[in-house]
Amino acid sequence: MELDRTADNDHFPDFQESSDDSSRNLPERKLRRNDSLDVESRTVPGAGAHGHKAAGAAATASWGVILHLAFQSVGVVYGDIGTSPLYVYASTFTEGIKHNDDVLGVLSLILYTLTLIPLLKYVFFVLQANDNGEGGTFALYSLLCRYAKIGLIPNEQVEDQEVSNFQVELPTNRLKMASSLKSKLENSRPAKIFLLFATMLGTSMVIGDGVLTPSISVLSAVGGIKNATSTMTQDKIVWISAAILVCLFIVQRFGTHKVGYSFAPIICIWFALIGGIGFYNFLKFDPAVIKAVNPKYIFDYFKRNKKDAWISLGGVVLAITGTEALFADVGHFTVMSIRLSMCCVAYPALVSAYVGQAAFLRKHIDLVSDTFFSSIPGPLYWPTFVVAVLASIVASQAMISGTFSIIQQSLSYGCFPRVKVVHTSSKYEGQVYIPEVNYLLMLACLGVTLGFKDTTRIGNAYGIAVVFVMALTSSFLVLIMIMIWKSHVLVIISYVLTIGLLELFYLSSVLYKFDQGGYLPLAFSAFLMTIMYIWNDVHRRKYYYELEHKISPQKLKDIASLTTLNRVPGLALFYSELVQGIPPIFKHYLANIPTLQRVLIFVSFKSLPISKVPMEERFLFRRVEPNDLNVFRCVVRYGYRDIIHEQESFERVLVERLKMLIEEESWKLQNDDDDDRAEERRKRIGEEIEVVDRAWRDGIVHLIGQNEVVASKGSGLAKRVLINYAYNALRRNLRQSEEVFYIPRKRMLKVGMTYEL
Repeated sequence: MELDRTADNDHFPDFQESSDDSSRNLPERKLRRNDSLDVESRTVPGAGAHGHKAAGAAATASWGVILHLAFQSVGVVYGDIGTSPLYVYASTFTEGIKHNDDVLGVLSLILYTLTLIPLLKYVFFVLQANDNGEGGTFALYSLLCRYAKIGLIPNEQVEDQEVSNFQVELPTNRLKMASSLKSKLENSRPAKIFLLFATMLGTSMVIGDGVLTPSISVLSAVGGIKNATSTMTQDKIVWISAAILVCLFIVQRFGTHKVGYSFAPIICIWFALIGGIGFYNFLKFDPAVIKAVNPKYIFDYFKRNKKDAWISLGGVVLAITGTEALFADVGHFTVMSIRLSMCCVAYPALVSAYVGQAAFLRKHIDLVSDTFFSSIPGPLYWPTFVVAVLASIVASQAMISGTFSIIQQSLSYGCFPRVKVVHTSSKYEGQVYIPEVNYLLMLACLGVTLGFKDTTRIGNAYGIAVVFVMALTSSFLVLIMIMIWKSHVLVIISYVLTIGLLELFYLSSVLYKFDQGGYLPLAFSAFLMTIMYIWNDVHRRKYYYELEHKISPQKLKDIASLTTLNRVPGLALFYSELVQGIPPIFKHYLANIPTLQRVLIFVSFKSLPISKVPMEERFLFRRVEPNDLNVFRCVVRYGYRDIIHEQESFERVLVERLKMLIEEESWKLQNDDDDDRAEERRKRIGEEIEVVDRAWRDGIVHLIGQNEVVASKGSGLAKRVLINYAYNALRRNLRQSEEVFYIPRKRMLKVGMTYEL
């Protein structure tokens, strides 16, 4: 178990340095500010064994475990991409098939797209860029943040690099290009803002996927009932789909773990059906479609159809919807298990399905608008229909869960307004539920389904969201290949010229359909990014304000010496986001209530750019001088996947760690030459532990800063609108800190103060 050492003032010759320096010097000086409020304690060697052991265990997982995870991943990861055969050909040939060989051209496009992007790019490149086993846009961003100082909030600490999961293993060759790019990013504020902007855009697009996937998947699956009965109208299909969507969102609060094990069998049956039906159609109708593996048919397709062929790419790209889930959900499984399930289950089944549908279309060109259900052999129609509806629900569930996860990650970076994150499973930590987001997703899905009513326009919107996320992932991946992996320049150029250009080609096509539904994900993303930008911008401004107005060590000593200050029994936890120093609101509190509990701990919650922080490395303690004040600083470090525990558990762990800190101080006295002095000091340490125990028994009080923020006098119109109206409107209508951190209201005291930003 790791302990935290207290900074020894004798080690810091410039201890008396003023702490009122401007925050603009922080990037260069960081925590080398060598005074008792800004220098964090060192850590006892040996920390991180837990993290390394966990990593080693994951690395040496048996094949039995890998196969079990691969089976589970089929249900969670591939629901979206697995249901794409429902609508790809119909979305591609919106105007019908003009030439029989056009089917071969589109099939060839689908085959090469499936091979280059899901199989080559994601399975063999992107999965390798996981962040300690976690994936997604924020995982890539956090990986870059750990390697280069590109964060916009100056709360980095030297001790963060000692967390076992923090270090990035780096090759030693090809350093010149990597160092040059790293230096440019660290010294360019526009580059830092652009990377954060790109991360927000990717997050917004993934959330957009969470809206569009349920709509198009359920609508496509339910639409198959038209083939069985002529009385079923499109309006009835839309309302049935809406009812299924409402039920789907209602059950979210129970957690995916309660139905998780049913996902894999459903998708496995689905893959078996579409793969088997595809192979049957391939043999029955036209085995010659196998010649579509020749890319010549792609060139012939573009030569015949020219602009129409380019426009049709917006339908072809729907064959790879949900590919981002391969990376986003890797945290629930392992890289090897996802590679295994993709290569052995999903990819062969999808190839068989698309080849079979192409063979069917070669003989039934007029049925392209309903290719999937028309190509099903009669006896298998109803079983396939039922499984299709179930598979579409599974696909929807996967994207909804992914949306919850990525919002949880963005919360840790201050990029999303406070919402309550409910962990629905004690066994699977990644399974979360966010009530507010679930409600808004349901309304958005219903709006899209009832508003668009058909899969063609929803498909146009869906394509833009999918390709944007893929292009952003490629951009981050190129940075990682250069800076962290230090890949050979030929590998990087080859990646950009093949996969990069292919994605840009698809992006140009889907943007062409902007006015045919393509505007929806862009409008939705613009709305989400506006909210995220407002929240993040004011969050940073507040941090810099506290940094510039923090209480100096001398000021704290002056406050402690006041005769009007009353010390009362109990332990006070004073919460602040400020990592370096004492926040200005503390002075405001004492000016109005000159009373201080016997023991005071300033608690700062801090998110590190890693997925998880081991419990033994989470708390970073140090003492605030003078010692007789019994005042301490505690930085509580979380990863973006960590669970914020219930307050009672948190209080107990925090107090135990504080006592361990005090005991550790006595260890440093063991070698004292004067045994009498050492004994006296050890006795004093014991008394201090008793003071902490007594204060805990007397009761804990939680002091929360309730900061009102306003634009400073003389601010421009844009700044006043941003802070006074937009941010404050968000803050008033969202959850407060005590609700997010489970702080009990009966033991809570809010301290109000106005920040002029």
